[in-house]
Amino acid sequence: MSDNPPSTRVLPRPSGREDPRTFLFRLTAIASLGGLLFGFDTGVISGALVYLREDFQLTAVTEGLVVTSLLFPGATAGALLGGPVADRVGRKKSLVIASVIFVVSTIACALAPSVAILIVARIALGYAVGVASVVVPLYLAEMAPASQRGRIVTMNQLMLTIGLFLAFVANAVLANLINDPVVWRYMVGVALIPAVALLLGMSPLPDTPRWYASKQMWSKAHHTLQRAHLADRVEAEYEQITAVVTADAAKGKASVLAALRREPWMKRLILVGIVLAMAQQTTGINVVMYYAPTVLQSSGLTRSASLLASVTVGISMIVFTVVGMWVLGVMGRRRMMLLGFGGVAASHLGLLITYLLPDSSLRSYLILLFMLLVTAFMLTFLATTGFLVLSELFPLPIRGFAMGASLGGLWVANSLISFLFPILAERYGSVAVFSGFMVLNVLATLFAYRCVPETKGRTLEELEGELRDRYSGMATERL
Repeated sequence: MSDNPPSTRVLPRPSGREDPRTFLFRLTAIASLGGLLFGFDTGVISGALVYLREDFQLTAVTEGLVVTSLLFPGATAGALLGGPVADRVGRKKSLVIASVIFVVSTIACALAPSVAILIVARIALGYAVGVASVVVPLYLAEMAPASQRGRIVTMNQLMLTIGLFLAFVANAVLANLINDPVVWRYMVGVALIPAVALLLGMSPLPDTPRWYASKQMWSKAHHTLQRAHLADRVEAEYEQITAVVTADAAKGKASVLAALRREPWMKRLILVGIVLAMAQQTTGINVVMYYAPTVLQSSGLTRSASLLASVTVGISMIVFTVVGMWVLGVMGRRRMMLLGFGGVAASHLGLLITYLLPDSSLRSYLILLFMLLVTAFMLTFLATTGFLVLSELFPLPIRGFAMGASLGGLWVANSLISFLFPILAERYGSVAVFSGFMVLNVLATLFAYRCVPETKGRTLEELEGELRDRYSGMATERL
């Protein structure tokens, strides 16, 4: 479907239409339910594992498979395929499809009669998580005005941490209400509520103006801009979108791979995106999410105390994310990343020193303290900028593909670390594991300093022009 670009003269906003700020708030709240499900479904397994071991007699290997089946191949496939699918069928339709998968796979997880069925159901659930991890920030970034893009896209991260917190709370509450190993079924089944809400909420929403423009649906692109942006910015942004899409169209319709061959500078951006996404996982935050109760219980706390302690971690995640959203308004993305990776490296140094201390209650709570510090630096400085920068970094012709490739790298790194952590910790000890995290974060700090550009304060079209100049020709000699 296509139509001609409408006139660029300022058109009056039809009377009775929803205020753009109200529309953006509603749209952000609904779409970021995908982030909440991302957080809940990845975090809920931390408490469920405590009971799954007893109910299904898990070994270290089957425990790793239960955790990582959601990540690899589930979320990895969802991320790699979700981006290209979002380019083809649209950001909105991709989220609707993901919400259907969330609903069906959540029910399957809760009713799974065996470990094998549970793993299959979590692979499907992971696919939906992977799609959401790519498409939600993409959808929000393409909808938001440049002045609000940082705050709106990081709402997805806030909802992700709220999802983690709700998972920890649900685990602790249900563990105290139901004294039975099958309580894990209720823990994973709670996710059905936000999954249904995402499905019902996304169905009536429009797609993004950038996607409509890329498909030559000019009137829909203009209409969506009118709904989402204040009147004094609609025409200027529409002209920028039109200019970029028209320039791309003049080069001839081509596949993503053809565009990458034609524009080699885009390959460098994708490489930066993949490494940046994978570096997010070297923080060890997934160890906190998935294994906090296990680590704390093994360090001396009781099972119920370890679940309650993980609630403290969940609360801290929300607080640190809110603080990070405030810092985002006063500091550049690149500087935040440098502070984040450096702070996480220092926190892992504290963890490995603490593990050298003799067993005691003090040692257990010091471990919790340094876990909170890892969480603080990760969520305040890195989580708030990670998905945001990735959603800003890539030009429109490859945006979905590049986001998918980057998040695919993230999920591969996530699954490898999550699977290997209990095995390596058992074989080599926690000191060696946290030493590895420290070294990886030092390397990530150096990478961010060398390769990550500043993206704050520009429209996506302005960024595309600046990055094209920076990474093309002689400018590509220095990332």
